[in-house]
Amino acid sequence: MSSQGLKGKGSRQCPVCGKGELVPVDDIVSEIDGYTFVERGRRCSNCGEEFIPEEESQRMIKVARRLGLWGEPLKLRRKLSRSGRGTVLRIPSDIERSLGIRGDEEVTISKAGRKIIVEIG
Repeated sequence: MSSQGLKGKGSRQCPVCGKGELVPVDDIVSEIDGYTFVERGRRCSNCGEEFIPEEESQRMIKVARRLGLWGEPLKLRRKLSRSGRGTVLRIPSDIERSLGIRGDEEVTISKAGRKIIVEIG
């Protein structure tokens, strides 16, 4: 969650639960593609909600970009085809290799607006 609005002086009450105080911590863990990042921020003493300042988030993004983990998502154009009563989407072999897909994995398919989200495993 962004820390925007949390920079003012005075009480740092948790905007989520409204009960706890936001205390400074230096052990907020984020994970991207198997890499673990430890960041500084604030944590609610009551509900445990964590808030990372914008500067800290930008620092983590900069490191992730250097590692090749953060960038524009890969977008490819593909045509859908019909098979029986369903629609088929072919996954290109380079994406299969990069994700380690063998072709027998279970996937979860969901819809978000006009986007289709496919999650492996």
